[in-house]
Amino acid sequence: MDGSDSERTSVTRRAVERIKEMISSGEVGPGQRLPTERDLSARLGVSRSSMREAIRSLTTLGVLEARHGAGVYVTALRPADLLETFSVLAEVSGGETLLEVLQVRRIIEPAATALAAARATDADLERIGALLDRIDGDPATAADTVTADLGFHQAIVAGTGNATLAAVNDGLSSRTFNARVWAGHREAGFTDALREDHRRIHEALLARDPEAARAAATVHVMRVERWLTAELATRETRDR
Repeated sequence: MDGSDSERTSVTRRAVERIKEMISSGEVGPGQRLPTERDLSARLGVSRSSMREAIRSLTTLGVLEARHGAGVYVTALRPADLLETFSVLAEVSGGETLLEVLQVRRIIEPAATALAAARATDADLERIGALLDRIDGDPATAADTVTADLGFHQAIVAGTGNATLAAVNDGLSSRTFNARVWAGHREAGFTDALREDHRRIHEALLARDPEAARAAATVHVMRVERWLTAELATRETRDR
């Protein structure tokens, strides 16, 4: 990147920060229209091309949306929308990065499960139980098991009533990786252990026991983490 590119990037970054300041201060809020590109450029003292790049960047992040013929608006700023780009993390990660994702899950999931034990409604628990009933180790229903497993954990975090936590959790979840976990445990004959983990989590939720829920969730994530660590070690040995 030459000096002019670096300078343009810096100006664009400043424009991004100024627009975010306008939103955070309440000058322009969710669902409201931004001033025109021309007006923003003049007001913030940046070129229209830099302002255009700033708007494009914030649109990609889910902060702004362009409405054809109507201008640029601030989105509803829902956590799930703002964290949408984060949601690809677990899907595209591999190796040590994927192991780091699991380590983050070991921090977040037990706390979220404990919170759900205290906050989940009866309807939440019924939904979680229905998803648990669909989780089994039968190869013939492998795809449904993967879907139900993801849904089971997502429903638990949704039961906390914290939309931001739910969005972060979704970003740390991966259908592709989940399928690998079940396939690996199925090959090793350990699917019963995964099912038992889920059953214990559900029992703790039904008992409204946050500490038991925390412990059960911790055991579950650590089991998957140990499996991945072993798989990576085996792969490294094979590739030497």
